[in-house]
Amino acid sequence: MIAKLRSAGHEAYLAGGCVRDLLLARAPSDYDVATSATPDVVLQMFERTFAVGAHFGVVLVAEEEQEPQAEERSASKPIEVATFRSDGAYSDGRRPDAVRYTKTAAEDVERRDFTINGLLLDVEKLPDDVAELRSAVLDYVGGLRDLDAGVVRAIGRSEQRFEEDHLRMLRGVRFAARFGFELEAGTARAIRSLAAKVQTVSRERVRDELTKMLTEGQARRAFELLDETGLLAEVLPEIASMKGVEQPPQFHPEGDVWVHTLMLLEQLEPGCSATLAWGALLHDVGKPPTFRRAPDRIRFDSHAEVGVAMAAVICRRFRFSNDETQQILELIANHMRFMDCERMKASTLKRFFRLPAFEEHLALHRMDCLAGSGYLDHWNFVRERWLAMPPEVVKPQPLITGRELIAAGYRPGTKFKEMLRLAEDAQLEGTVATAEDALRLVRERFGEPADE
Repeated sequence: MIAKLRSAGHEAYLAGGCVRDLLLARAPSDYDVATSATPDVVLQMFERTFAVGAHFGVVLVAEEEQEPQAEERSASKPIEVATFRSDGAYSDGRRPDAVRYTKTAAEDVERRDFTINGLLLDVEKLPDDVAELRSAVLDYVGGLRDLDAGVVRAIGRSEQRFEEDHLRMLRGVRFAARFGFELEAGTARAIRSLAAKVQTVSRERVRDELTKMLTEGQARRAFELLDETGLLAEVLPEIASMKGVEQPPQFHPEGDVWVHTLMLLEQLEPGCSATLAWGALLHDVGKPPTFRRAPDRIRFDSHAEVGVAMAAVICRRFRFSNDETQQILELIANHMRFMDCERMKASTLKRFFRLPAFEEHLALHRMDCLAGSGYLDHWNFVRERWLAMPPEVVKPQPLITGRELIAAGYRPGTKFKEMLRLAEDAQLEGTVATAEDALRLVRERFGEPADE
């Protein structure tokens, strides 16, 4: 692609995050190209194009061929090709009202967010030795210096960059956490002064940034930075309220609810599911409003139930899908059940194992324990039995259904659910093994069918 643009007389470079990642010896998730070619030219030069952002100088191009060396990627993933430009005012705090195309790459990078994302790579000058990759980099904003120093610095005036797109404040935090960098002092100061403006960003965009923070492997650092910059209180005040909420030291020697939650986030592995990550973040969200200092110790009565209600509001706020919301709420609702598992009836335990993605419940409980007392006996008990039970034992084919009840003479009604539950519980307990045994149990408990 770059070669084709250049052969037609246009400048073209790899740009942005892919260059940063290559310099950090990380595999880029996608590739962007910056070029002097205008969108209409790009649309004409390539067959498979998508003019999703042509108004802002952006065209998606999908090609079958692979670019050499630096552009190893999936051929099915379009590349974003952006024309060199300078942006006008951002009246909506997200997109420029107008753009002006420029002919120089140096002017183009001045509109970008952070210096480490303002680097360009000339693929025609790629060295044979990857260690010398810097020799092919065009750096007009000091991005190489900041990569070396481990600093996230806004390009130009920090306040202006964040006024242009308020989401950039969250992105700055995410980049600092992901790479183990520090926010440059002026950049951090600008975020603190403008933090309230993140409220204008769509909830979906905020959700996606927070999910990336939670699942990129540096969740604790990300949320510490959110707190330090004032963004946490703006986007998740329910989490900010955990600070200073004491816990009973005999069960939580680590400290307050905020510290405990941070210790869970620290255990989230890169690439973990979004539902597990949000479940970990919100599992104790019900503790601050249920805090009570009882005569014997600090208590949080019904905090799981309260937490479910609060998390439901948060999930609606961030427009999670119904399936994601359901799983997050199930994780919160059930995170305290592990301590009762050794006393559960076989039927109750098996129904517990039927929860969707039960491995996430196990993972959350383990993190919860390791972030507190370190007591893993309940986790070991449940995990051993869960692994030992094949699916057909956890959820066997029912011995009877409503059809068998009707055939036995019972009239459909509200009692059917109780009858079938009774039969299934007995089946899970191993006290009945045939349909005849199950029907006999139903007759014993509910009596013979009424005559017509």
